[in-house]
Amino acid sequence: MAPAGPRSGDAIFASVERVNAELFTLTYGAIVRQLLTDLEEVDEVNKQLDQMGYNIGIRLVDEFLAKSNVSRCVDFKETAEVSAKVGFKMFLGVGASVTNWDAEGTCCSIVLEDNPLVDFVELPDTCQGLYYCNVLSGVIRGALEMVSMKTEVTWLRDVLRGDDVFELQVKLIKQVPEEYPYKDDE
Repeated sequence: MAPAGPRSGDAIFASVERVNAELFTLTYGAIVRQLLTDLEEVDEVNKQLDQMGYNIGIRLVDEFLAKSNVSRCVDFKETAEVSAKVGFKMFLGVGASVTNWDAEGTCCSIVLEDNPLVDFVELPDTCQGLYYCNVLSGVIRGALEMVSMKTEVTWLRDVLRGDDVFELQVKLIKQVPEEYPYKDDE
């Protein structure tokens, strides 16, 4: 039997069990609202959303690798493309594209075609510094760290702030060498 080839994000999204999109969106909104109430400072909420996303990302990468049948990516460029084209489609049901590569191939933008987290959302004037979807930057950072890539992820454009698209900048800080828990010669 031949090994299965990589699966597209559409195929995986169609085959996994999902929750109602409105329930997901409203639950996420309730979490953000509670963080705003508890932490009071918008910068602290941004940090907490990023940390929550990071914790999700370090766990999500296992499911991604198990269900997508994606082989090991050779470099940061390929990893970014696979994350955008397969990962976002697989977990959020939305497409994303990778653009604006720098000359070294260590920095790019991920542009989301849609963002289900912001359905029904309008930011009040008191929350202008809030990156409402900051959980996504944490997810990307956590998932990439689990495949040995230390990154910095920041929001460049946000529809909730009046921009035309959602755009994240992903910058590779360093490629972390893989460490094995044991030595072969012992």
